[in-house]
Amino acid sequence: MSSLSEPLIDLRNPHVRAIALGRMAGVLGLQIIIVAVGWQLYELTGSALALGVIGLVELGPVLLLMIPAGNLADRMARRTMAVGAQLVMACAALGLMAATSADAEPWVIYAMMALVGVARAFSAPSVGTILPQLLKPAQFVHANAWVSSGSQFAAALGPAIGGFIIAATGGTLYAYAVSAACQVVFISLLLTLPRIDPPPSMGKRSLAEVLAGFTFVRDSRLFLAAITLDLFAVVLGGVVALLPVFAKDVLDVGPTGLGWLRAAPALGSLTLALVQTRIPPLQRPGAVMLAAFFGFGLATIGFGLSRDFTLSMICLFLTGAFDSISVVVRSTLEQVITPDSLRGRVASINYIFIGLSNEFGAFRSGATAALFGAVPATVVGGFAVLLVVGGVMAKWPELMKLGPLHTLAPKQEA
Repeated sequence: MSSLSEPLIDLRNPHVRAIALGRMAGVLGLQIIIVAVGWQLYELTGSALALGVIGLVELGPVLLLMIPAGNLADRMARRTMAVGAQLVMACAALGLMAATSADAEPWVIYAMMALVGVARAFSAPSVGTILPQLLKPAQFVHANAWVSSGSQFAAALGPAIGGFIIAATGGTLYAYAVSAACQVVFISLLLTLPRIDPPPSMGKRSLAEVLAGFTFVRDSRLFLAAITLDLFAVVLGGVVALLPVFAKDVLDVGPTGLGWLRAAPALGSLTLALVQTRIPPLQRPGAVMLAAFFGFGLATIGFGLSRDFTLSMICLFLTGAFDSISVVVRSTLEQVITPDSLRGRVASINYIFIGLSNEFGAFRSGATAALFGAVPATVVGGFAVLLVVGGVMAKWPELMKLGPLHTLAPKQEA
């Protein structure tokens, strides 16, 4: 449990407040983009595969840029890098506005989504590693829970706002304008944080230093187990990319219904994240994380089989609630075991796993839905998640025995 001499950290801390509210604005804008692009492309193409390609297009920049981005985050002020990343995101939103106004071909929309991928590649190792420089390790769990709460609130609200704007205006133009404004808010909040420069560079890094993030993750069995579980569970069980298909062809609820379906997982995540801001750190976080992903698989199966909008919303809510546990456990584990000099590079590896799970998962679900249909692809994916949980338990039994995260200490650099 956390030290009784230290109060639980909350939004009264200016650093936590700036990151939590800034991330909330950034995620709000990103989610509006995602729901608008999904609806726009499905309207243009009528293809589930076209929805899956969105994830693949975003994934390319992540794979190409995360290693240099992680190294850059360890060699410059992370606040500066984060501001630059959000400027790129704002430019992508403005580019989507221009493409929509010009009735551009789908490839132009894909190009703008690739630019979104570039922004996310540089945002992850910078934004995600600012707070550990400003807080004590005992404060990480609750700070992460607050940041996650803000992000999930935005992830819940963003799709609903995006769907409402599309339905009210008959198009996606104004949705992209709102997204660009959200990124400006994020940038303004980042600029309120102190600029922390890294130690002076000792010259060009060796290849081993460049790849030190990989080495560190490989040798950290608990962290490797956590991100492997997240990777395969979300790749196989993610359904977000298929929600336009379910909204239009399965549940027949239109763009407003799509917005609520897209918001339901985030509402679940928000609920659990808020709970985690008020309770002591988990005593058996690894075991809880495994149980949560088992529940995630069951909820995914339920969503795939549902033909009722309310039941579908409940199942999606549960997927988000279970996933929220993983987010807080994984991010806190990363922060407490990683030396600050390596945080950018390790965060980049973590985001490669997250990017692979979310974006490749979107492509996987779109491709399998194109071949077999959205419902079979979703149900089979849910069963696959249950198998993944069993495989991780067998491969890394120590995850079940993991104790309170704040009792761990940073590992030595590889």
